[in-house]
Amino acid sequence: MPLKIGQIEAIFRYPVKSMRGEPLAAAALGWHGLDGDRRLAFRRFDERGGFPWLTASKLPDLVLFTPQRREDGKGEALPTHVLTPEGKEMLVFGEALAAEVSRRYGAPVEMTHLKHGIFDDASISVITSDTVREVCRLAGVSADVRRFRPNIVIRSTRGVPFEEDEWLGGVLTFGEADDAPAVTATMHDVRCAMVNIDPDRGSLAPEVLKAALRANQNNAGIYGAVTRIGRLDVGQTIVFHPARNPLTSK
Repeated sequence: MPLKIGQIEAIFRYPVKSMRGEPLAAAALGWHGLDGDRRLAFRRFDERGGFPWLTASKLPDLVLFTPQRREDGKGEALPTHVLTPEGKEMLVFGEALAAEVSRRYGAPVEMTHLKHGIFDDASISVITSDTVREVCRLAGVSADVRRFRPNIVIRSTRGVPFEEDEWLGGVLTFGEADDAPAVTATMHDVRCAMVNIDPDRGSLAPEVLKAALRANQNNAGIYGAVTRIGRLDVGQTIVFHPARNPLTSK
């Protein structure tokens, strides 16, 4: 039976991959994730493999850059400028920004726009605030959801860390209407060194990844596939629909 499991506590999108996220009160959920999420990324000229994108795992400073959107952005959910850690505003596709990031990385990069986004595993990531608090508690750092870079943060009714593991194969609907937007929980969010990066300083705390590994086999949150599009709002009720058992379902 469908079960109300909590509410949306926060929504985030990341216009430029690995740069600072943007908290939202509401967002459009499309077939390729949140409108404007991870549509831009720096491509590394020195990488010839299957993943050429520059991420904060290679350059932790990236999390200190803040994408910004001006009113002249033609209504698109894409940034027009980026604020550097030193407070300099640069055009997102300008030579100055590419040069600054290239200097910090130590090799040339260029900004790239992919229409349907640049994702590691899936277009939507979900985590509960209880999971964030537990991993950070075990690591001995302040609880900060920004370390985990989710799209949707859930305030769970149960309040149990790693509850997300129980959702695999099921569907999360956001709102109680028959046509509410929906995401199928497809896989664990297996954590990498990104969670070690302090979102305000760019410094590293290896204890965070170690805590996730020790507590839950490195899993913290889930990835999902969009199965019905619509609008997400902070405070929206979330309903979990368990996977149907083909042996018992008619």
